[in-house]
Amino acid sequence: MRRVIEVQPLWKIYFDGVAHREGAGTGVVIINSQGEVLPYSFALAQLCSNNIAECRALILGLEMVVEMKRLQLQLFGDSQLVNNHLLGSYEAKKLEIRPYHDYAKTLMGWLGDVTIQHVPRKENHKADVLAALASSLTFLDLAQILKSNF
Repeated sequence: MRRVIEVQPLWKIYFDGVAHREGAGTGVVIINSQGEVLPYSFALAQLCSNNIAECRALILGLEMVVEMKRLQLQLFGDSQLVNNHLLGSYEAKKLEIRPYHDYAKTLMGWLGDVTIQHVPRKENHKADVLAALASSLTFLDLAQILKSNF
């Protein structure tokens, strides 16, 4: 009896988050198995810390690939804190970051083979630019956009 093992193509996610007084945003760059680059930028509707913005970026990327049923995934982020939380090297001590960490771990558990690596900020440039763009939309801008579209 021959067994056939289907190997899923490898996908990559680069993620970054930015938070400051005027707003917060995330950048997610998904690179599929054919090398196509799928950039996403999200403005966050509440003020938060940079670490939470980083976690939110990771979660948004993971949610998208879970929906796409991707089972082999490499994650790349420039936050050593977030990466080390997920790798188990650091404990998530701050109460406000634990729910994000736990949810990201749950999403990673739904996928097959997931690795996470730290990359220098310059190698995470696309995700960083997308996050900065999204964070530049102030809460007033978002309210005006929502009001004018509905």
